[in-house]
Amino acid sequence: MAKPPSLGEGAKYRGSIHDFPDFDPSQDAEALYTAMKGFGSDKEAILELITSRSNRQRQEVCQSYKSLYGKDLIADLKYELTGKFERLIVGLMRPLAYCDAKEIKDAISGIGTDEKCLIEILASRTNEQIHQLVAAYKDAYERDLEADIIGDTSGHFQKMLVVLLQGTREEDDVVSEDLVQQDVQDLYEAGELKWGTDEAQFIYILGNRSKQHLRLVFDEYLRTTGKPIEASIRGELSGDFEKLMLAVVKCIRSTSEYFAERLFKAMKGLGTRDNTLIRIMVTRSELDMLDIREIFRTKYEKSLYSMIKHDTSGEYKKALLKLCGGDDDAAGQFFPEAAQVAYQMWELSAVARTELKGTVRPANDFNPDADSKALRKAMKGIGTDEDTIIDIITHRSNAQRQQIRQNFKSHFGRDLMADLKSELSGDLARLILGLMMPPAHYDAKQLKKAMEGAGTDEKALIEILATRTNAEIRAINEAYKEDYHKSLEDALSSDTSGHFRRILISLATGNREEGGEDRDRAREDAQVRRPPPEVADTPSGDKTSLETRFMTILCTRSYPHLRRVFQEFIKMTNYDVEHTIKKEMSGDVRDAFVAIVQSVKNKPLFFADKLYKSMKGAGTDEKTLTRIMVSRSEIDLLNIRREFVEKYDMSLHQAIEGDTSGDFLKALLAVCGGED
Repeated sequence: MAKPPSLGEGAKYRGSIHDFPDFDPSQDAEALYTAMKGFGSDKEAILELITSRSNRQRQEVCQSYKSLYGKDLIADLKYELTGKFERLIVGLMRPLAYCDAKEIKDAISGIGTDEKCLIEILASRTNEQIHQLVAAYKDAYERDLEADIIGDTSGHFQKMLVVLLQGTREEDDVVSEDLVQQDVQDLYEAGELKWGTDEAQFIYILGNRSKQHLRLVFDEYLRTTGKPIEASIRGELSGDFEKLMLAVVKCIRSTSEYFAERLFKAMKGLGTRDNTLIRIMVTRSELDMLDIREIFRTKYEKSLYSMIKHDTSGEYKKALLKLCGGDDDAAGQFFPEAAQVAYQMWELSAVARTELKGTVRPANDFNPDADSKALRKAMKGIGTDEDTIIDIITHRSNAQRQQIRQNFKSHFGRDLMADLKSELSGDLARLILGLMMPPAHYDAKQLKKAMEGAGTDEKALIEILATRTNAEIRAINEAYKEDYHKSLEDALSSDTSGHFRRILISLATGNREEGGEDRDRAREDAQVRRPPPEVADTPSGDKTSLETRFMTILCTRSYPHLRRVFQEFIKMTNYDVEHTIKKEMSGDVRDAFVAIVQSVKNKPLFFADKLYKSMKGAGTDEKTLTRIMVSRSEIDLLNIRREFVEKYDMSLHQAIEGDTSGDFLKALLAVCGGED
């Protein structure tokens, strides 16, 4: 039996919809006619039949319907059905190229243009699909697609769309190393090294080179420039053109991952972007829905099926779930192919060497004497010049701020910290005083605050101790002893208990191994979930023993080694270690282990998530926001910004702007260091 869309020799079909066995188009046409006859329609019968036939079979049903009843099936379905369910069912009845043509026609008709729809379709389709789309558009609307797009768009955005519309991307898998080097150089010179940007180079290279070639260009670009191509595009381009180029890059890297991300964004937050959801579920159901599902499950830690289930309703939901084709969320388990995808993603992350960069750097032409005088003037007399204080302190490195403190005391015989404390108040005071403290003393103070008074701020303890390096932990221990005349270990012992205490004390020793990975030992460590023989014999297994085994590995092994352990864990069990922890453990122990795992996987992303949570919903968690902005400003805040915009579709700058105000906002934006 013929498979839907043609596959390369030996390629595996990755769609969720298959040809229906024992297919009879006349019988199906009769069943649909009956379902729509009389008063009301049998929506259940319609969705059941249409979602269980391939697109090729649906075209045959359309033909039979016309032959048997002299009527147009799509017109009848439109008449009988309404809303989102109608849009979905009618979309399924069109051949893929005509479905794309209709989406583009809708996107450029009427007032305004749906640029996101244009970007999604033209950035993701193959040459063959583009050619079929152009022909279908001409056939359906008797218009030229290129002319219509030129009439509705402008500038570099328009030029790139026209290039993509040609469907002439190179398809040769043989890659010239010299040409890779040349393209990297041309892109670098067109953007980073140029005053202004040579957009034509970006358009030519990203619009014409083969996927295989461009993947190597992106790898080499990162090696040569120290930043991913996406970061350069964000820095050099803007508006719809920037969004289009980022979509092209994502589709070159992985079309399935691009669609997984689009689906997630269509359903997260308030309201559902139903047109996007319908378009992707319809057009990918016979191409790569299984790949999209796997990546979705791996990336967002929930199945596509469960997200659709919780985000939609009625027949619309039932039809979408049929197109999805299955739930991958059984007890946090990957199905085998997804485990392999997860494993490959880890392989990539293990070799990627991302350069960590802060947003606050030492000021050029630094003059501690002039800064001290300016700060004294800003605080003298009636009123305080907050703008000057913010400007100086947020644009000096921590080492420079210590020199200013010293100079201030030598000059005026006054303690700068005490003066700032008396002149500033609230969130701004906490932020500025935090920036003025040496990092280890700041962390020590945050730990002290987390443990004093009634109740303990376990989240702050976990955040600091689970993410700091050995050198940083040792410095914190010294600072704690110096400032509070008590060891950090004693403080943790008296303020926490049980396994949670043991985990924190283990982390607070700062004795994590610092070598690379040991594959044999990683395979052994990956068996952490299997209890020793004597434990396996007990009726329920020993949770205490499980937590101890996790602690021994997560609190002492090096980061590169733990990344390998996580890979081996997926390979052996089809489970992600994070899911296992969430399922098997609870409370502070679970939170501490999850923080360690997330920090090992991607520390900037861990902090991006914490920042997002500190600002989302009603009210702002200013303490967490301040703590992260202060403590990461000279380490990896630029990387955190990149992860933030990648995951949440808004920049950290925008999030801060929408959630804070006044001088606190000004100071935070200065530390943030720019808009992405």
